[in-house]
Amino acid sequence: MKKITFLFLLVLTNMLYAQTPGGESAITTIDATIPYQGFGEPSALLGSGEYKIFYDNVDGVLDKPIIFVDGFDPNDSRDIDSMYSLLDYGNSNENLGDIVRDEGYDLIVLNFPEEYLSPTDGTTLIRGGADFIQRNAYILVELINTINQDKVIDAEQNVVIGPSMGGLISRYALTYMESQTLDHDTRLYISFDSPHQGAHVPIGIQYLFNYMVNGDPGISEAEPLVSGLLNSAAAKQMLIDHYLAHVDGSGYNQAAITHTPIGAPNFRDAFQTELDGMGFPQDTRNVSITNGSGTGQMTGTPGAELINHTFDTGSAEVPPFGTVNTRAIITVNFAPLASQSNVVTDFIGQAEVIFPGNWVTGFSYNASAESTAESDGLDNAPGGQFDLFSFDDGTNPLITEFVQNLNEQYFDFIPTLSGLAISSEPDWYATPDINDSPFDNTYIPMNNEPHVTLTDGNVAFALAEIRSETLGMADYSLTNFEIKLQQNPVENQITLLSENIYNNASISIIDMTGKMVFSDNIDIKNRTDININLNSGIYVLRINTMDLNKTMRFMVN
Repeated sequence: MKKITFLFLLVLTNMLYAQTPGGESAITTIDATIPYQGFGEPSALLGSGEYKIFYDNVDGVLDKPIIFVDGFDPNDSRDIDSMYSLLDYGNSNENLGDIVRDEGYDLIVLNFPEEYLSPTDGTTLIRGGADFIQRNAYILVELINTINQDKVIDAEQNVVIGPSMGGLISRYALTYMESQTLDHDTRLYISFDSPHQGAHVPIGIQYLFNYMVNGDPGISEAEPLVSGLLNSAAAKQMLIDHYLAHVDGSGYNQAAITHTPIGAPNFRDAFQTELDGMGFPQDTRNVSITNGSGTGQMTGTPGAELINHTFDTGSAEVPPFGTVNTRAIITVNFAPLASQSNVVTDFIGQAEVIFPGNWVTGFSYNASAESTAESDGLDNAPGGQFDLFSFDDGTNPLITEFVQNLNEQYFDFIPTLSGLAISSEPDWYATPDINDSPFDNTYIPMNNEPHVTLTDGNVAFALAEIRSETLGMADYSLTNFEIKLQQNPVENQITLLSENIYNNASISIIDMTGKMVFSDNIDIKNRTDININLNSGIYVLRINTMDLNKTMRFMVN
């Protein structure tokens, strides 16, 4: 009888959960059961999201879940299907989602809608993609519980991947579940260029767009950039420097206070303090991928001119002159070098009156910034880059003209140190010491890359972690070493640093199939460069001498 009952349950389970391999579920709403009351809100509110399961291409059974969590997206420009397409990478347009599904993993994509009515009362409007990080984290908690209930018996533990703000949402959710003794059944948490120590938008740009909307010009077309982006709850929680911390009662003129970086009042410090106090999940392997350089490469030059352009702002009624031509002269500079200050925003509004060429200033505005003694301005620090050209979606001629006259395309959006959650280093330009990072493993490129860009190198790293083919932290050790790699990942050259000199050392490199792809005998000095020409991927480096046998894994971008 027991045997018959077992077989019946087995067949029933397969009937309930088996899907066509490569199939997809419908988009499903997921409501949190834990409410959150953000600053300025009269009561705690439940959040709501939506998810879709992309079943694996092997058996179509929900047994190897990878949960992919959306990040900051105020206008929901990334729906679930476009989030999947963002997993494309490389020149061949391979897709990370396709790869893991071919290997039997099920990809669950969680999206936060642009706006919705809270399930708490059905009347309060919430901007999901830019909502409080905590409330979105409670939605993820509910999704993890749901997936754990729905996956088949003997399923693997979950993998949670959080790009950008999604990495903070994931960290918060997993850590919260542990604090409440809720079983998240998750083995791996991947943070992908996430702002664990804050994100950054140049203060000069913040001042400019805020003045254009709330100051004398009153340009309504720029309003979504201020209210929807800069003044969203999530942005105020994450931005290291926020214009609201510097303005007076006018809402745009600078107050007579210091102009070094300060976060939004009641949001930034409170969130960072809470996040630091929670720490990281303890029952998972926590790894970080950054798009910021690990070698100190800068994004532009501190104090440099970002834009200096005269905009034709059309005709306007100017009493007593009647209809006249107007223009705006706009200059924006990056923040200055350490301990220095400079004007970061300068706006002059003029009208052509009485006779052609006679331009009279009707209003003007400027704002300055100061850098700390410990670090040059954040605008140009090593980090995952924000593409300023992305501001232009072709719908606003003013924004198009602004973008076309920029002198730089990128600024530092997620500082490398922030992506690695390193809080002990006050100089944002410092080469990171990964011993100061709380992550179990890290991927740090040599050059700055656009924010949340997938590359052959970081995809290989992610896949190795998902498959448990992990590089150990010992491979990155910067102290107590005999021989170490100066940089990992590498490109065309391996640099070995050694405490001792080893003559005629045997060097071999083996790929992940076991094939030897490099072999040589060289003298290892305190610093030794080895030129290589290898495809992207993970390799094993073996060093053999009379006194030493050492094996290290490394990655080629």
